[in-house]
Amino acid sequence: MMSWVTSGTGSASCRFAHYFVVCGLDTETGLEPEELAGESFEQSPLRRSFKSKVLAHYPESTDRSPFNRDAVNMLCMPHGLSFRSQADGREHHFHSFTVAQDDGTRSYGFVHTYYEAVTSAQITTAMEILHQMHHVEHYSTSSSSSSSASSPSTSSMDSLVSSLDELDADSLSACLGCAAGSFQPARDTLYASKALCLLTPLPFLHAAHHFLSQLHQAVTSHAAPPLPLESYIHNILYEVPVPPPGRSLRFHGVQGPIVCQQPGPEELPLGDYPLGEAFSLLGVENMVRLLTSVLLETQVLLYSQDYQRLMTVAEGITNLLFPFQWQHVYLPILPVPLHHLLDAPVPFLMGIQRKDCSQCSTLDLSHEANLCFVDIDNHRVDPPEDLPLFPDQPELILELNEVLLRFGLQPHGGATTSNPAPAAPLCLSSLVLEDLMEDRRNGNLGGEELAVLERLQALARRCGEGGVEGGKTLGRAFQEEEEELHAAKMNVQLREVFAGRFAVIFGRYEEFVIHSAPDLESWLGNRDGTSNFDKGSFLSVQPAPHLHFLSWFLETAMFSSFLDSKVLSRWADQEPLQRVFDGRLESEHPYDTLEDDPGNRRYRKCSVLHKSAQAMERRLLKVDHTAIHPHLLDMRIGQGRHQQGCFPRLQADVLAQGHNTNKPVTNDTTSGLGKELLVVFRINIIFVSDWHVLSGRSLHQSKLLDPSPSAVTQIQRGFVEGLLSECRLKTRRMLMERMGKESVELGQGEASITGLQENTMIHNLCDLLERTWGHGLLLKQGRSALWSHLLHCQANGEKMEPPSPAESPGQSRYLLEGLAPPKGSFVQDMRFVQTMSEGLSEVGRARAWIHLSLEKKVLSQHLKLLLANQNLIRQLYKPHAFLLCEEEREQFLFHLLSLNTVDYLCFTRTFTSISIPYRVVITPMKKLSIAMTMSNPWVCVSGELGDSGVRQIPKNTQEIVFQCQNLGRLSTLQLGQENSGLLAKCLVDCVIVHNEITGHTYRFPCGRWLGKGVGDDSLERVLIGQLVSPRGEEESGRWTGTPPEQGSPPQSGHMGSLGRCNNRLSSVQVQEEMREAVNNLVKHFHKAEQERGNLTALLCGEEGLVRSLEQFLLHGFKSSRLFQRSVFIWDFVEKVVVSMETADQMGDLRGSTELCDSLCHYANAINASPRNIGKEGKFQLLVCLGVRDQLLPQWLPLLAESHLTARLYEESALVQDHAAVNSLSRILHTLHEFPITLETALIKGVDL
Repeated sequence: MMSWVTSGTGSASCRFAHYFVVCGLDTETGLEPEELAGESFEQSPLRRSFKSKVLAHYPESTDRSPFNRDAVNMLCMPHGLSFRSQADGREHHFHSFTVAQDDGTRSYGFVHTYYEAVTSAQITTAMEILHQMHHVEHYSTSSSSSSSASSPSTSSMDSLVSSLDELDADSLSACLGCAAGSFQPARDTLYASKALCLLTPLPFLHAAHHFLSQLHQAVTSHAAPPLPLESYIHNILYEVPVPPPGRSLRFHGVQGPIVCQQPGPEELPLGDYPLGEAFSLLGVENMVRLLTSVLLETQVLLYSQDYQRLMTVAEGITNLLFPFQWQHVYLPILPVPLHHLLDAPVPFLMGIQRKDCSQCSTLDLSHEANLCFVDIDNHRVDPPEDLPLFPDQPELILELNEVLLRFGLQPHGGATTSNPAPAAPLCLSSLVLEDLMEDRRNGNLGGEELAVLERLQALARRCGEGGVEGGKTLGRAFQEEEEELHAAKMNVQLREVFAGRFAVIFGRYEEFVIHSAPDLESWLGNRDGTSNFDKGSFLSVQPAPHLHFLSWFLETAMFSSFLDSKVLSRWADQEPLQRVFDGRLESEHPYDTLEDDPGNRRYRKCSVLHKSAQAMERRLLKVDHTAIHPHLLDMRIGQGRHQQGCFPRLQADVLAQGHNTNKPVTNDTTSGLGKELLVVFRINIIFVSDWHVLSGRSLHQSKLLDPSPSAVTQIQRGFVEGLLSECRLKTRRMLMERMGKESVELGQGEASITGLQENTMIHNLCDLLERTWGHGLLLKQGRSALWSHLLHCQANGEKMEPPSPAESPGQSRYLLEGLAPPKGSFVQDMRFVQTMSEGLSEVGRARAWIHLSLEKKVLSQHLKLLLANQNLIRQLYKPHAFLLCEEEREQFLFHLLSLNTVDYLCFTRTFTSISIPYRVVITPMKKLSIAMTMSNPWVCVSGELGDSGVRQIPKNTQEIVFQCQNLGRLSTLQLGQENSGLLAKCLVDCVIVHNEITGHTYRFPCGRWLGKGVGDDSLERVLIGQLVSPRGEEESGRWTGTPPEQGSPPQSGHMGSLGRCNNRLSSVQVQEEMREAVNNLVKHFHKAEQERGNLTALLCGEEGLVRSLEQFLLHGFKSSRLFQRSVFIWDFVEKVVVSMETADQMGDLRGSTELCDSLCHYANAINASPRNIGKEGKFQLLVCLGVRDQLLPQWLPLLAESHLTARLYEESALVQDHAAVNSLSRILHTLHEFPITLETALIKGVDL
């Protein structure tokens, strides 16, 4: 057994405790009501809260952890000072808290609160007067008229005193005599709460609890402790060190030994809070939901009557985050003076105490849209809407259930766990038994002695509690030791399960980390505009069910901080948590399954549960070090006398500094340079979702704990600046990502974002708007602050609204001129959202309205109109609200306005089941003065979500308005008419389709005749659409939105078409276009599924595969100069088919009979189709079917080898060049590995 006996001046950073604090009643200042407690004068004074004070703290201050008097006082007594009489219950209780320092580190406070008799006559007299005033108030209330307009509770203290003077003695006696629970000093004893607190750098929960409990028992004991209390307090402050990593330490309290331990450098960090209790309170499923909410950085509010339950759940959840760390406001116990922080428009994890018999519905919370409310006492977790599932959540829950069942806990939760009972004195029956127990822990007993000790233990258990009076039986001592070991092993195993899940999910995250900066200075300088992680590539190798959660998590500040630390490790030592995590990943790489198919990846249980529990058990059963025992100090005579039930006034001079202190013990191996860099980084770095930016300075945690008006004003101002900065960063990120995608669509880069990531950023924007509109909110309807404001504006201004766009005249005029119609107001959009049959909540409706406004490019404009009514805003909001800060509000709207430069389809692709009105307008060719004559024309509009079905256009009109289920982004349009003779024909320029809700306009170019006897005799056209950019952008000479999709090809099958003439294209150009068309198809399938766009446009568009192959077959065609207005490629195909069928009948067919039969079968089936799609449409259909069924590469050689080819083509034609034909076949063969699905509009009526 090693003994820790050292001398010298110890550093505060390596001591077990930094401060010992006493809080309670200050008899010099008297009774001061706690005004912020929200209590009424109707309550008895014994039930009211009063201001507590820090009576003493030792030492005065330390270098690395300055003492925050106000914060410690509030957290020791979060609800203020309370009083009791001898008739009331005076149970003592224990709770803990945490205080974050400005450098990001935390210290922990452990508080033992009990009631101590008040000996001050001044205080007892003041309490008596308060009781008299309270009873007079009630006496006056009962005797006053029921019609009195004034409430006694609003009477001032002076009026109560004057009314007390006016009452005669008999009336006062009668009043006081009939009052139950009155306080009289002559009869009653007054007790006031007092808190003993220990502040430590690490969460040594059990050790601190034992020490304070023993200290309290020494105070309340009849007999004096062996040494003055100063000796024990001096010992734990200066002579007990933090145990080294991977070691355990024994030190001595007032009545027995106490053991603490610290995990090794390769183990999970210290987590002493009982996770088993948290899982018992909430249940496994609720704990996983809560952890998911914390990981996604929602606002989390804990609610319980018991302060320690708040800390148990909060610390338990944050311990499960390894290797990540919570980056935002963290106040598991929110004192009453700090309740204004519930208004914070930032992610937070806070806890508030439930008042007696109060319900959560009585809470007035301005932020509920993204709030996870945890009612611990009622075992309920209410997560935000649309919270994604944690990866492999069902399997994870089963694994956690197995762990809990092994330790005897039920996994369903809801078990009522009482507060941990105060630790009984750890004094044994004799010194001999104590030594035996210590030897047993340290492994110093041989086989025979250990057997004897086990028999003694068994005997003690059979004897039950019959031990020495005032002490503890041997059985009870072993039981407590085993219970603590049991809880510690369960803690580490539960944490290992979650650590194992993160190791599986992020097993090879380092492969996706981007190291772009050559040195630290350049990295810090460009931090705001660079990305550290290839999110798109990482998501592409994840299982599909995990993508929703992971796409959200990759945008959080905790993941950004984790990545920043990884990048920073190139120039400084790694953070301890990251070093442990990376070390585990190195050892688990042989078992990594990332390279397997993500869809078939199996759930892998944690394999180190037993190993981790064994390491914990070895430390607790075999103590490595023993600290110096408490000893007599150089104290003045007469000091430190024991008075039962009263904590003495300690000698400050002997506790001000240490005499025999331990050497510093630390596991911090970070170099001086590394520490300096980390400090600079933590203070100045700006994260992707960094809410706590204040003009380049981070929001200091110490400011949050300051309840003074000036500090509150500064905090609220900081929140305003933080919201503005977050808006700037989010909109900039959305623009960069969206414009990067548009560059991809223009062929200028590779895909860097998936649709899922885009949805995530829009979700984050919705969350930002909700938090902005919830800041400083006074009046709210429902859970959504933004929707509440919209409802108020709708009620105030709905009568003045102009008619909706669908009802206003002149829509067709805009469409015929190629212009987008005017966009509706925000109230009109609200009406549509309110009529959506989606069963949306208030939060869902607000998000739908944001999605719609963003897609219509009117979000900034609508919000500006919403904020124009300043009188309404002043009624709804507090003066410090963001919406009342004019300059920041204008900048906020300006950043949102920048989103109008890109196109989003977020509403169309999110709300897919709603009904939308569409307006279709047919535009004839203006250059030809031929009257439009069509016989019963019809249209069928198709999109990525379905088609509208055939819609007949009314007679003598060029347009139709119809309503159908959301079609998504439009892709094709079928335009046709009946076969009513040669007079029914029309040269159609284009067809315009307008979405009456989102305002999107699609143009379907045609440029062909529709009718018999003209063109290719087509009565039906399949047109490819393109999204029309907003008005004014065409004249600007540049695209500022999404580039147009490929439209329908012009009439290119004959030489008189509107398109380019084929004789102007060289063979090199034709082959290049062909390769580019195939390459676009290959790239299409290599993109994420959400980003693939319109396959039909790549096949049939102006630069699509059909158009390119047509150019290939037209190259060198002899008849083109003679029959340029009548010859089509389909004519050539038909002749070849007839030739092959004739040769087959005569037995002269050369080549593969099977291939020839397939070409003839497909061509004949297309000709037999009841659709009149014309020759161009038939060739288009043949090519599409050939690509789908992987036959096109084999058909080309058949066409090239036909005897008709030499007769119809020049010798220089590409189809006569065997090398060119073989090369094209090989290129087309690359499409065989992709599943090509054709739209119904293309293959309708053809059964192949």
